[in-house]
Amino acid sequence: MGLERVFVASWTLRKLRSAPLGVLLDDFCEWLWKRGFGRHSIRSHLGNVSHLNAWLGERGRQWSGCLSRKDIEGFWRAYPSRSRNRVPLEEHLKPIRHSVNRFVEFLREKGHFDLAASTPLYCPLLEEYLAWMRDRQHASDGTLEVRRGSIKRFLEALDTEATPEGLSKLTADDVETFFVERARTMGHAARRSLQAALRTFLRFCLHQAYIQQRLDRAVPTLRTYKLAGVPRALRETQAQVVLESVDRSTTVGRRDYAILRLLYTYGVRGGQVRLLQLNDVRWTEDQILFRAAKKGKDCLLPLTAEVGESLLDYLQHGRPRCSFPQVFLTCRAPYRPLPASSSLSQIVRRCICAAGVDLPSRGAHVFRHAFATRMVAEGHPFKAVADMLGHRHLSTTFIYTKVDFNALSQVALPWPEEVVS
Repeated sequence: MGLERVFVASWTLRKLRSAPLGVLLDDFCEWLWKRGFGRHSIRSHLGNVSHLNAWLGERGRQWSGCLSRKDIEGFWRAYPSRSRNRVPLEEHLKPIRHSVNRFVEFLREKGHFDLAASTPLYCPLLEEYLAWMRDRQHASDGTLEVRRGSIKRFLEALDTEATPEGLSKLTADDVETFFVERARTMGHAARRSLQAALRTFLRFCLHQAYIQQRLDRAVPTLRTYKLAGVPRALRETQAQVVLESVDRSTTVGRRDYAILRLLYTYGVRGGQVRLLQLNDVRWTEDQILFRAAKKGKDCLLPLTAEVGESLLDYLQHGRPRCSFPQVFLTCRAPYRPLPASSSLSQIVRRCICAAGVDLPSRGAHVFRHAFATRMVAEGHPFKAVADMLGHRHLSTTFIYTKVDFNALSQVALPWPEEVVS
């Protein structure tokens, strides 16, 4: 049986197999085992799920073949008041929440979770909007992913009004209030992204006749100036410090170093590295293919010795054995591709902080800016820089002219001398 793999004490086994969820925990144990979880992690997950089992048992629940979101929400409302913990409550709840989420994932795969009850009210409207963006606006997958997150938060704020019928009550004040409150906690780029998402969503609502007025005009306008900022790039010495500080003797270090080396060498976007597949590395031809991002162009580039060695080290000694085609995977079970671009930026941010490099921005894009700045400083034509960066329009690359100090020094006028008569 599954539980005997990780537990020996008979009283522990009896407790775990108690009603109502006990009939499932042997299979849940096997499910975790097949996904690469270690013995210690499985013990922790089962112990945490036992809290849910005990709560359901106290309520007199019997296993009826299905669990619902209502059951899970009821447990989370009740558990904090009954828990006995020696650490702050949120710190105590975090691993339990993680285990319960894994258990719900298991139940969904087995068909034991009420999917209808777990679907938020706004989901049909959100999916209709995304389909409209895809079919009529020809939005890329990356754009749709960002729009999904922004509009999901807006619809959650609408609560029970997040339906085609409820939208008829939406006012300009509602839209402006939501945007202003959310924007206070966001950076400049995030505010602009939310602004664009809200405007397109409200245009979709007008097109579908869910609203009767141009509420997209109620989204506040953020004043920006083209090419106003200077690219926030790593200096060459800082980039080398970050690369050299990675501990390549560990599984995590081998993966992180290979990611940083790709970003440094080719200046590609973090999303392109995250989606890089095994067959995109063409070893026999000494080439590497980066798929187009933001409707740009695919880039087939030479595979440098440094990049090849870092990838080979990770693939041979760090990458888990699994069937996913993506090169970079999580380092903890369940092994899977990195879930979002933000996860790769978090890896870069952690490496920069560990290296002690102080930057206002620490995401994956700082390596892209550093690459472009380096190419401009070396005198490469802007068309070549734009092609390497995958920019569709040359004007997008012009921001890097502001950091070409060597070129600027050539056109500087001499300081006028004072003439004494």
